[in-house]
Amino acid sequence: MNHDFIENQNWRYATKKFDATKKISVTDLEFLKEAIRLSASSYGLQLYKIFIIENPAIRATLQPASWGQSQIVDASHLFVFAHTIDVQEAHIDDYLANIAQTRNISLEAVKGYGDFMKSNLVGLPLEKKAIWTSKQTYLALGNLLNAAAELKIDVTPIEGFLADQYNEILGLTAKGYAASVVAAVGYRHEDDATQHLAKVRKSTAELFETI
Repeated sequence: MNHDFIENQNWRYATKKFDATKKISVTDLEFLKEAIRLSASSYGLQLYKIFIIENPAIRATLQPASWGQSQIVDASHLFVFAHTIDVQEAHIDDYLANIAQTRNISLEAVKGYGDFMKSNLVGLPLEKKAIWTSKQTYLALGNLLNAAAELKIDVTPIEGFLADQYNEILGLTAKGYAASVVAAVGYRHEDDATQHLAKVRKSTAELFETI
């Protein structure tokens, strides 16, 4: 049995201090992007976009909107997961076209599936749409966490930020998106004492119940 995955999960932690001198290689960055791209999402729609912030000036502007956390500016890269605000028929039509092209089938073959999605999603109140699409970004974040651990790259998921300010600074609203969750990605600093602490989790007996 391969225990690498579990060992890597024990290795990873929410890094408090990044080494600003260490950058993720182009190859590793592409690996992380592909892991996110292959993430599960409801209906397979992927109603979100990930903005990878490298520009130091923009990240300095985002730091005050992130409770002043150092990870925002010190990590190699900053991933901003942004969800689609308002699901429209056009989003579903684009997905159906992608299915037809990828699988070499006719649009007519997936029309029923498309109609089903539209009937369940398009008519929802705007707030419910946003909540639903926001949840999808966390599935993608999970893939990032796991893929990064495989490469011994650190990731700190961050919900401590002001989404409205992120939306304004990055111009997300005009693009039809809103910031859901942020991830600082890079390499832990040797001075980050948190890395030496024992991982605290509930026991298996407490966390699971078989019915």
